[in-house]
Amino acid sequence: MTEIRPVAHARTDFPAKFGIPRQAGLVPELVARIVFVPEFRTPDAVRGIDGFSHLWLVWGFSGVERDGWSPVVRPPRLGGDVRVGVFASRSPFRPNGLGLSSVRLLAVESDAAGAPELLVGGADLMDGTPIYDIKPYVAADVHADATLGFTATNADYGVEVDLPDTLAVLVPADKLAALVGVLAQDPRPAVGRDPERVHGVEFAGLNVRFRVARGVLHVVEVHPLG
Repeated sequence: MTEIRPVAHARTDFPAKFGIPRQAGLVPELVARIVFVPEFRTPDAVRGIDGFSHLWLVWGFSGVERDGWSPVVRPPRLGGDVRVGVFASRSPFRPNGLGLSSVRLLAVESDAAGAPELLVGGADLMDGTPIYDIKPYVAADVHADATLGFTATNADYGVEVDLPDTLAVLVPADKLAALVGVLAQDPRPAVGRDPERVHGVEFAGLNVRFRVARGVLHVVEVHPLG
């Protein structure tokens, strides 16, 4: 059996899984830094990667409590009450717990010791997520005749974001667009949506509290974590 081990870890603004976009690319402003483990921390391993605009990341659902697996799951896009086969979904509750994300390569940087790091945009990853492989996105990955199953016709979960100026100033300027993009995806669970309930997203060192009513997400509190 082939051994699988992390080649890198993702550094992101999400210390917990709640609020992470359901798919990569939904919030282009989200930036992740891919930091290689010592064994692969060599410039030779990424030689030529800067010639590609996008990458595939193969990663592990490290924030999911795993207790076996089920052949059927309930995708959020179907409202959380319709079951489909696990292999017909992108649910984290999978036999091998692997995720796949297409991200934009923003830059190839080096740390103080000269080791390469990748800056990528649109990532849907929790901080510390193990990265098991990185591959370039190539022309053959585009299928013009692709059909999209139940994802093609399902309604968009997006909401309008009401972030008062008095709270927006508490968010670092370089994180504001990403935060608004995250909130616009409506991070709430697909079932049991109570308009009076206040939810909290942990992002960029902040706890952002909000409620959603009539298609508008109202931010009600922003304060530092801890």
